[in-house]
Amino acid sequence: MDGRGFSQGSSGDGWALNDGDSGRTWNGDYGFDSGDRRLAFSRQASFRPADASTPRSSEGRDSMTFLCPEQFQYRYSVGYVLAGWRRGRLVSDAFHLTFGCGLLTFSLFAMAASNRKADGSYTYGYKRLEVLAAFTNALFLLFLAFSLAVEALHAFIQDESEHKHYLIVSAVTNLLVNLLGVWFFRSYARVYLTYRNAEDMNHHSVFLHVLADSIRSAGLLLASWFLTLGVENAEVLCLGLVSVAIFMVAMPLFRATGGILLQAAPATVPPSALNKCWRQISAREDVLEISRARFWELVPGHVVGSLSIRMKEGADDAPVLQFARSLYHDLGIHDLAIQTLG
Repeated sequence: MDGRGFSQGSSGDGWALNDGDSGRTWNGDYGFDSGDRRLAFSRQASFRPADASTPRSSEGRDSMTFLCPEQFQYRYSVGYVLAGWRRGRLVSDAFHLTFGCGLLTFSLFAMAASNRKADGSYTYGYKRLEVLAAFTNALFLLFLAFSLAVEALHAFIQDESEHKHYLIVSAVTNLLVNLLGVWFFRSYARVYLTYRNAEDMNHHSVFLHVLADSIRSAGLLLASWFLTLGVENAEVLCLGLVSVAIFMVAMPLFRATGGILLQAAPATVPPSALNKCWRQISAREDVLEISRARFWELVPGHVVGSLSIRMKEGADDAPVLQFARSLYHDLGIHDLAIQTLG
């Protein structure tokens, strides 16, 4: 024998390993009793007893300055990573929050950079930066909806009914931070919005981003409450509903921004109106053919078009050009390039 043995504590609730050679005693009491739900359901042996002798600092509370919701979320996400370093779920939530803050920062950058004037490299200017920022926010929200659906499916398969007490604090904090962002962009508080310019689209994407995060946090709190009431598969139900809600919130913005970036036909101009203009120009006496008619939105509220008109030989193209421009001008197409052939 090597001098080692087990001994039970006086209270009967802990075991110790005695090392006869070194005189060290390893205590196996980690603060769990037989009825602790964390011991019954947890799949990660990551719980550690709190050290009551360690003081908790509160200096960070007074040093926060609320310059904007994104800056506060950055500070919160860094602390979130440090606080939850030994809990896998908290770390994944923290990286999700940090990535979301990066997208919101890109939106702020686009707001500032889009005011630059057009130059030799970007002849149309930088307004589309705001459309790109809105598209990335919409894409992120769709990815979030998909990840929540996968998480709900995983919880259903694994039958995870654990009441995660440590997630309640994080969900409440997330909800408060995101509600602050919702208040900042409250003028864009609707899912469907008619965009007058690129700035409206970008601001609306920021609002939808913080709204979706608020819905997610509220869903986690609702699932926690249902678990306390003994509702089975509460996490599966709430995560599924949150996933569907975020998908419905993000899809209209994704379609609008994707259509602009892919240079689809402008949604503000009906196709029937464009066809009517085509027929009216083709009916002119000096016009032989119209070809390569293309119309798209550079940014919301700015429609660009181009077309080619083949004229009869020796015909004067000035009246036709004036007539075509007036037709498209009535449709709101002011940036129009017309090429005459013949």
